[in-house]
Amino acid sequence: MTRSIRLGRLRIGGGAPVAVQTMTTADTRDVAAALAQVRAVHALGAEIVRLAVPDEKAAAALGEIVAEAPVPLVADIHFDWRLALGALKAGVAGLRINPGNIGGPERTRRVAEAAGAAGAAIRVGANSGSLGKKLLAAHGGRPTAAALVESALAQVRLLEETGFRNIKVSLKSSNVLETVAAARLWARTSDYPQHLGVTEAGDILSGTVKSSVGLGILLAEGLGDTIRVSLTAPPEEEVRAAWEILRAAGRRSRGVEIISCPTCGRCEGPLFELAAEVKKRLAHIDKPLKVAVMGCVVNGPGEAREADLGLALGRGDGLIFARGRPLGRAGYDQLAAALEKEALKLAE
Repeated sequence: MTRSIRLGRLRIGGGAPVAVQTMTTADTRDVAAALAQVRAVHALGAEIVRLAVPDEKAAAALGEIVAEAPVPLVADIHFDWRLALGALKAGVAGLRINPGNIGGPERTRRVAEAAGAAGAAIRVGANSGSLGKKLLAAHGGRPTAAALVESALAQVRLLEETGFRNIKVSLKSSNVLETVAAARLWARTSDYPQHLGVTEAGDILSGTVKSSVGLGILLAEGLGDTIRVSLTAPPEEEVRAAWEILRAAGRRSRGVEIISCPTCGRCEGPLFELAAEVKKRLAHIDKPLKVAVMGCVVNGPGEAREADLGLALGRGDGLIFARGRPLGRAGYDQLAAALEKEALKLAE
């Protein structure tokens, strides 16, 4: 088990639930846009939100954003240690920095001291695309798992030398198996909490697949304290994917899980359309429910017996059931609404 640290009101590590993180794509200098995005991802289940802080104007905007944000915020800082101090003064719960590029040991010490005084956490990270030349050369010119861990350890030691311990670590590669190997090696090396993610994973399809494989393996092994599914897509999609991965790995559940059959020649109704409508109608429910959308009444209720609710299509109408027990029938145009009504009863 990892040690426990604090990130705002959240406890990270030490057996706490794995927290879902994403990063805004809105310009931090645009307070209204940044806040709107923070609120939108929070509504979907984001528990930590990171914002880019590229300049002083962005750092100055953080104060207003922090005051209105419903979740702990992390400032993403590179190269300018003064931006880290400004972000801490604005009240962020944490920093994402690389002590190696923040301006040297003395400036790292000042950032760590300020973070300690503010009660903020610091996340240090090692990415396969940003390892130093000497480190890469020592590992055969490749960003191996060992190289990632060595880089992260060096950054942690810089902070530890100042007495700072409220640290979280990430080791990310665009190579899924290298990411898995690095996370496993870190778990054997240190008890600092881990933030899991596959970096530069790709668009919604490829990025979700890569993240599901890599994060799924690690989560199933009990590793990981926070996660981010990095996608070339809006941050809302990252949050949705993260919760699906957590649920599939058996670590956490939130909202409605839709299970549906792959369809076959017995299906006589608009299964694809109904599955999409049901998913849309139930998206606002945050209580964990399992809802089945099945293509026929031959096997539907039986195959989905463990679902809290479900529907199975027939010719011209469909059967609504709960735990395999029939509740009634409705026409295709009324099925999704009738199912939503039953789901709201359960959620309440």
